[in-house]
Amino acid sequence: MLFQLSVFAQDNFSISGTVRDEKETIPGAAIYLSGTKISTITNTDGKFTISKLPAGNYDVLVQVVGYLPYSKSVIISDKSVNMDVLLTSNPVMLNEVVIKPDPNRLAYLSLFKEFFIGRTPNAKDCKILNSEVLNIDYDKQRKVLTVSSKEFLIIENKALGYNIKYMLQNFEYDYRTRIVYFAGFPFFEEMKGSKSKINRWNKKRNTAYFGSSQHFFQSLYESTSETEGFVIHKLATIGNKNRHPDSVINANIKRLTAGSKAINMLTFNRDDSLNFWLKERSKPKAMAVLNKAKVLTDTLVKTYNQDIKYINFTDELFVMYTKEKETEEYSYLGFQVSRAPDMGNYQVSLINLVAPPMFFYKNGSIANPRSSLYKGFWAYEKMADAVPIEFKPIEIK
Repeated sequence: MLFQLSVFAQDNFSISGTVRDEKETIPGAAIYLSGTKISTITNTDGKFTISKLPAGNYDVLVQVVGYLPYSKSVIISDKSVNMDVLLTSNPVMLNEVVIKPDPNRLAYLSLFKEFFIGRTPNAKDCKILNSEVLNIDYDKQRKVLTVSSKEFLIIENKALGYNIKYMLQNFEYDYRTRIVYFAGFPFFEEMKGSKSKINRWNKKRNTAYFGSSQHFFQSLYESTSETEGFVIHKLATIGNKNRHPDSVINANIKRLTAGSKAINMLTFNRDDSLNFWLKERSKPKAMAVLNKAKVLTDTLVKTYNQDIKYINFTDELFVMYTKEKETEEYSYLGFQVSRAPDMGNYQVSLINLVAPPMFFYKNGSIANPRSSLYKGFWAYEKMADAVPIEFKPIEIK
């Protein structure tokens, strides 16, 4: 990871290149920058240029009918970048493919949509238009559902007014841990609409952006998180001192249910010994303790270089956005994070570091997405509430 985090200059640069296959250059190839609304096409000689780019890390996507999609991570530091793109023919489009029917595909697809699109109000106005391109696999031994695609997934988001092309690298859902992870390359296209419709979209886009992880890390980079409504605390997990160890609990349950005495245990009352140990086993092994002292950003955020910052911490970060409250609908879905009654019903998210540190850019994007897990409101918001990385709040007239 570290070799990618070079020192960036602050000027405008370009990404250019040539798209070809094994025989010739390819005109009319679509070039996208992931997470943005920036795109272009190759000219008659198969060449392209995207200019006026600040230094940073970009994922370049290339799409041509009849070829597999191409993606490459490009870093602009002290000079512009030129790249050669070699495309591979798509065998699915060249040969007839026999797909074995899966009786569970619809159920898996429904679960994928729930965790990929989300369950927010905006998700009700989102559709995946070509779910047939998804490759779905369930590992019975590991109890893990994986989804991938070799073609762009087309998402219609009528709530925010975006058509999204998403190159899905990987989606995983672990049924045992209930952890969801997905990664890929989105490209946003704005829908056309009347002035009133665009105005409604802008209002919803602002709402989707404010309080999001993208907003948080942008403000964290600029040292403006508190003035923009974010309050940070630490949440520690400690052992439950009021619970006996598992070894003691299991030994007593085994003793009380062994031999001839076990027959009478079916009619135990709530005051007997067995009931006591069963209740003891049901107690949580650990308890979360919130430290109400604010975490200061100047101690939390460190500078890696002039364009990249990072955070590294123990326990979990408890991030509260005080300019928006959680809805009643959200509280019923099981994402809600507990907090003291006097803290209000504001949006709360947790950041758990699994592979520290967590690097982030000025635009709020994370350099190493697998470094952390989100809980709470950020885990609730998915693609239905995503906006382009260059999005800026819009003044509503």
